[in-house]
Amino acid sequence: MNIISQSLSIPVLIILLIIVVLSLFLLGEVIAEYFKNKNHKVRDTRDMMWAINNASSIDEVKSIIKNSNIPSNQKVMLSEIANSSTMKKSSREALARRLVEVEEERVDKTLNKTDVITRVGPTLGLMGTLIPMGPGLAALGAGDINTLASSLTIAFNTTIVGIGSGALCYVLGKIRKQWCDKALADLDALSDAVLDYME
Repeated sequence: MNIISQSLSIPVLIILLIIVVLSLFLLGEVIAEYFKNKNHKVRDTRDMMWAINNASSIDEVKSIIKNSNIPSNQKVMLSEIANSSTMKKSSREALARRLVEVEEERVDKTLNKTDVITRVGPTLGLMGTLIPMGPGLAALGAGDINTLASSLTIAFNTTIVGIGSGALCYVLGKIRKQWCDKALADLDALSDAVLDYME
């Protein structure tokens, strides 16, 4: 058991290092996303729905979508719905539903990144704490204070890194979930507006 436990030490440290890098990368992504979408307000979605409703042609609807400040992936989806004007009503609605589902799947994948680190980070931190404690306590029994100090340093560092990464990703996940829920609600409302126009 001791051999198995000690053999996990290096993999745990490597994975914790990867988690730290991923956490910082996700932090950068969230900051970039904030500055990219900070100008989009609820009234923009409302105004866009009014503009679509009052459009004189489907080409004008496409132009409204193209010139809006919504995220580019939403523009692509709404444009696809607008381009389906030759389809039957049921087919258009099915297409719109499927496109919204695709966006929901993309959002779930995005949120899963932070969810995984939130759960795995503290667990690996605890493992990184307990693994070196065995040799450290054995060294204490033998009077080897240097080995004990080294083991305790590794133990505390891995705990801090694991819990810190988990806490950071928990906060990032909560923030992103709010943004994603709002974006999906806006996309759903706008897709309904485009569908209603084509009826």
